[in-house]
Amino acid sequence: MTTTSSWGQLYIVATPIGNLSDMVPRAIETLQQVSLIAAEDTRHSARLMDYFQIATPMTAYHDFSDNDKTEKLISSLKAGEDIALISDAGTPLISDPGYRLVQVARSEGIRVVPIPGACALIAALSASGLPTDKFRFEGFLPAKATARVKTLESLKSSDATLVFYEAPHRIVACLSDIATTFGDQREVVVARELTKTYETFLSGTVAEVADKVQEDTNQQKGEFVVMVGPGEQKLTEIDSDTERLMGYLLEELPLKKASVIAAKYTGLKKKQLYDWGLNRQ
Repeated sequence: MTTTSSWGQLYIVATPIGNLSDMVPRAIETLQQVSLIAAEDTRHSARLMDYFQIATPMTAYHDFSDNDKTEKLISSLKAGEDIALISDAGTPLISDPGYRLVQVARSEGIRVVPIPGACALIAALSASGLPTDKFRFEGFLPAKATARVKTLESLKSSDATLVFYEAPHRIVACLSDIATTFGDQREVVVARELTKTYETFLSGTVAEVADKVQEDTNQQKGEFVVMVGPGEQKLTEIDSDTERLMGYLLEELPLKKASVIAAKYTGLKKKQLYDWGLNRQ
């Protein structure tokens, strides 16, 4: 659908996750210039607005907002008003409200503009020391133990770094369930209170980190990002059919190209096939 130039724009504005100095200038300018700010909690965001001297009116928009509230905001946008969406902290929609509003706005042809800034997920991952070439963000794990373990079971063989948000009253149980499901030697990093005064990173095996959190009640307070290192991937054995295919390919192609083609055909890892070829030469 084509965007109508006379309509307003919806700005998705990241706000600090702790340190107010992390507020980017473009975010401040945007919040000062829009007609309305849709905030997860207007009382919470009022402190941010006061600090940066932003006098723009605010309205509440959160997970419990009904369709009428969404439609009202869409109508305002179509009337030419620019609106900024913010959450209590960090980047909206990353385990925070806003999905429905953005979905409807885009479907209606309203321009949606991201204003990047702080995000606990990315901040924690960048300083974790865990592999970041491939990661999987799961948001908050289920609150109930049975559902939490079931979710973890489905993820334990993932070859990506796993990232979760967790609440303080569940952090001990969360680490315990990770140890039970993944094994107590799985590498884990827990980031707490990012960019705030008591920011801490705990790293080691899940058993070691769980013990540190259990022994120090201060490590059970605040907001948490829990990151779990990738699981070891068991390589599938190369069968006789695959060996035969590699043999045919190597008659015509370099080893690297043959490995890539065979990997696409068989589903095996190209590195495994490449190593097999090296050993055969």
